[in-house]
Amino acid sequence: MTDPEKNDMERWRLILGEPASRCAGALQGDAAQRDAALEWLYGRDPELAERGVRKGGTEDSVLQTVDWLDQVHLLFPRETIERLERDAVERYEITDIVTDPDVLQRIEPNPALLRAVLRTKHLMNPAVLAMARKIVEAVVRQLMEKLKTEVRQAFSGTRSRRPSIHRNSRNFDFRATIRANLQRYQPEERKLSIEHAKFFSRTRKHVEQWQVILLVDQSGSMTGSVIHSAVTAACLWSLPGLKTHLIAFDTNVVDLTSDVTDPVELLMKVQLGGGTDIAKATAYGASLVDSPRRAIVALISDFYEGGNEEHLVRTVKNLCEQGTHVLCLAALDEEANPDYDRRLGQRLANAGAHVGAMTPGQLAEFVAEKLA
Repeated sequence: MTDPEKNDMERWRLILGEPASRCAGALQGDAAQRDAALEWLYGRDPELAERGVRKGGTEDSVLQTVDWLDQVHLLFPRETIERLERDAVERYEITDIVTDPDVLQRIEPNPALLRAVLRTKHLMNPAVLAMARKIVEAVVRQLMEKLKTEVRQAFSGTRSRRPSIHRNSRNFDFRATIRANLQRYQPEERKLSIEHAKFFSRTRKHVEQWQVILLVDQSGSMTGSVIHSAVTAACLWSLPGLKTHLIAFDTNVVDLTSDVTDPVELLMKVQLGGGTDIAKATAYGASLVDSPRRAIVALISDFYEGGNEEHLVRTVKNLCEQGTHVLCLAALDEEANPDYDRRLGQRLANAGAHVGAMTPGQLAEFVAEKLA
């Protein structure tokens, strides 16, 4: 058997588990250790055990979480490690990954761990909570840097056909540049020598005072939206002509606007879980509107209403009729994969709201368009 064929057989054996040994052969060395690490995690899945893909079992594992983490960091590439850690936290709820100080020292901050910290921070003692806060700070810093770039682009003005003397790669006008340098084309070398580069100018946006009111469902399924809403609010806060509010809700409504400038502190205060009263939160958001025609109310939820649905629809309709822009967003994370009660979503759309899914960057673009 050639080396590529052997590697393929090892991969299939690792995917299928012990039952595949009869066809793929026994594993040796690092491959056997990888199999043990995968078994420690995925052997917990009852569905795979029933199908005979992995043997499963209820016996105590020899490996502890901290040992398992050490092994996967030695045995797997970075992308695989991130997937294994995410599955451990989110799929199998191995909470000691974020509550054990020895584990926290070894693990690398990523969005899955941030979500896990927010779900389990109430289980942590002060020392562990201080370590977990560093994970929150690291991931929020990454998200802030990414979103700041998107917000700057959204609010930097639209491109104009007028030429500009300011040289910026984002405003490079390649068509005008080619036209201006055609006489320098070298047919023998099939090259165009550019002496005069051309650039677009950008129009300046006239900004009036607007409000953005973010109403964020903090029930357990909306963790990703809570995180990205906090980061989005922090990025929007300092923009000229824009007043930003951030409201979190379950069956209660909590105004977090005073903490918007510190998204880490804000997220550490959020209490995930509980029921959902969207109507109460929307009524509170409506009470904050100063100038209806220069206000955007963004309701971020899965729209599984536990409160008064008729009251919710009536409040949204009143907001739309007075000229307020109402966004009913089913997702606010980097993927914006919508998952929501489509029946209620349709009722809110019929009442005049914009219903759909947006990433934080798309929300910033929407706000920038209205401020223009």
